[in-house]
Order: sequence, then C-alpha cells, then structure tokens
Amino acid sequence: MIFAFLITISVTAALAGVFMLARQPRIHQRMSVLYQPSASPGWTNTMAQLVGPFARLSLPGEDWETSPLRLRFIHAGIRHPDAKAIYFGLKTVLPLFAGVIAWLALRESGSNSLDALFGMLLAALIGVYTPNLVLAWWVRVRRRELFEAFPDAADLMLVCVEAGHGLDGAMQRIAEEIRHRSLALAEELYLTNLELRAGAGRDQALRNLARRTGIEEVGAFAAMLIQADRFGTSIGDSLRVFSDDLRHKRLVRAEELAAKVPTKMLLPLVILVFPSVIMVILGPAIITIIRSIPAMLGIN
Repeated sequence: MIFAFLITISVTAALAGVFMLARQPRIHQRMSVLYQPSASPGWTNTMAQLVGPFARLSLPGEDWETSPLRLRFIHAGIRHPDAKAIYFGLKTVLPLFAGVIAWLALRESGSNSLDALFGMLLAALIGVYTPNLVLAWWVRVRRRELFEAFPDAADLMLVCVEAGHGLDGAMQRIAEEIRHRSLALAEELYLTNLELRAGAGRDQALRNLARRTGIEEVGAFAAMLIQADRFGTSIGDSLRVFSDDLRHKRLVRAEELAAKVPTKMLLPLVILVFPSVIMVILGPAIITIIRSIPAMLGIN
C-alpha cells in the first residue's frame, strides 16, 4: 500500500509539473509572438525531442494544413511547428505510461490479474483522451478571454476612428493598447496587422481574424467592416451600434452566469452544508429524547 501510495503521489506530481510547464510558458510565447516572432520557448523543443518520435505511431495521414485539429490549435493560440508532434506523441506515450503505472500499482496493492488488467485499460483510455481534454480546455479559456476583451477593443476602435485614424491605423493602435487587457486579442490583431503590411487585402485579413479566433462576435465584426468598406457606409456609426450590441451581450452573459450560481451551489449545500446544519439543530434534541426514553419506560 505504501508503494502504491508513493506511485500515485509521484504520478500526480509529474502531471502537475507538466501542466505548470505547459501553462506558464504560453504567456511568454504570446509575448514573444508580439515582440519577437522568431523566438520559440525551449521547453517546446525539449518536449518535441522527447515525445516526437512516438508521434509516428498515431499521426493521421490527412493533410495537416486543412485539418480541423490544426484549426483547433489555432483557436487555442498554439502555432508552434512542433505542436502536432507533441500532441500525437503525448497521445502515444501517455496511455503506455498510465497503463504501466496502473498495472504496477494495482498488482502491488494485491488486486487480481483481472482487476489489474481492467485498471490498466481504464488508465490507458484516460491517457489517450487527456490531450483532447487539455486542448479543449485551452480553446474554451482563450475564447472566453477573447469574448470578454473584444467589446473593449471595439470601443477603442470607435474612439480611434472618430479621432481621425484610418481603419488600419486604428487596428494597429488597438493591438498596442489592448495587450494590457488581453494578450490573446493583442496577438490576433498583431497578426492581422502583419497580413495587411504584407499586402493582403483587408477583406481577407479580417476573414482570417475571424477564422483564427473562432468567435461568432469577431466574425460579425469582420463582416460588418467588410460591408461598410464595400458599400461606403460610415464605419464610425457601424462601430457604435456594434460596440453597444457587444456590451449588451457581455452583460447578458454575466447575468446568465450569475443566475446559474444558485443551481450550481445546490448540490454542495445538500451534500455538505445541510447535514451539518441538521445535526447542529436536531442533535441536542435527539440526545435529550434518547436519554428520556428509559425514564419514560421505567427502565433504570
């Protein structure tokens, strides 16, 4: 049992260390994209060297440039060229590692071979889907960050346009200012400015911005700017209406999340709080009744 407990603690600590190493450098990676696009974090190269050779066992044969997985990587803010090798390498290594650890732990705890085999298969299954869950979590966190910061960017663009800036200059100014609010949004706007400087059309650059973020509001923003530019309507009036709608959506979402809080607190209250409250209130009365029953029955 002590050996199994030590194995569990070691695996948990290793996974926590990998998570912290993978989470913290993403901030520096975004900063490097904004200021030093050629820089790449060292941990990524190390991880690619460790698990990259195993990626050949699970690497799909479809075209990577048009695959939905690559688009999910972009939505998560992962653009490193070794991301594919690391992802599929982990999907190969983690099931083997988790299965072996589970087998050893269960056999050391005295379980029979059938239980150990079932535990090994379950641990391997968890190891297979762990990269998918982590990637989905990164995508969800980044989309939420972009959604919450985009109304502020729309307001800044409205101010810049009304102050006399052109659309391209306003986007460049916003990319510099919004980084204090959201590095992810600053990164996306910075890439859009790079596309515009490279000679890409404004329509294509805005469509690429909406595709990289994967947010409906950004897609509507890109479509609004494209239509305003094409038909010659006032960009300032369009931005004013659009920013008001974004602020309203953000307020509605905050109210919706606040309305869900009582429902989410119901289960912890029923399981943890209510039994304690009932014991505190009814405990003395129950003890008094139990002590008075022998006297009422005439039992000494």
